[in-house]
Amino acid sequence: PRRTSTRPFFCDSWHTMLIPKKNRKAIFAKLFQDGVMVAKKDFNAPKHPELETVRNLEVIKALQSLKSRGYVTEKFAWRHYYFYLTDEGIDYLREYLHLPAEVVPSTLKRPAAQRTRPGAPGGKDERSVRAERGEYRRGPGAEGGEKKLGPGGDFNPEYRGGFSGGAPPAGRGRAI
Repeated sequence: PRRTSTRPFFCDSWHTMLIPKKNRKAIFAKLFQDGVMVAKKDFNAPKHPELETVRNLEVIKALQSLKSRGYVTEKFAWRHYYFYLTDEGIDYLREYLHLPAEVVPSTLKRPAAQRTRPGAPGGKDERSVRAERGEYRRGPGAEGGEKKLGPGGDFNPEYRGGFSGGAPPAGRGRAI
């Protein structure tokens, strides 16, 4: 009897990839830290640009595994995979990496608003910003009088008619 299956007889699930646990933890830790991960579609790259000890293929396959379970969403553009962590993925990685609930990915952290009070050293208050903006709009030499609009007095355009410098359009003019 001939085998009809194309899979090798010694491996039932030949499409799975074994990734060392330390590499998987490094991938998951970096993904949790940033909340997003980018991988170039280069399966033969010896290392991932952000993870020096992990092969690029291992990063892609680990994140595709998370995608199949709904923990990340994947976008592909210009030969790059973009993986974004979902809320379920955050919970899963927090449990996998044994992290407290207070730790969140950097995509969920709000940047601290840096507001300067008016008159603070190094900071500009609203009036000075408006004054600078007004100076820019007026242009140079506009302090004393009105600003002249339009071309200068010596501007004398010359119209020669037709297209391409005065030549008659194709199909018109003298017959040859």
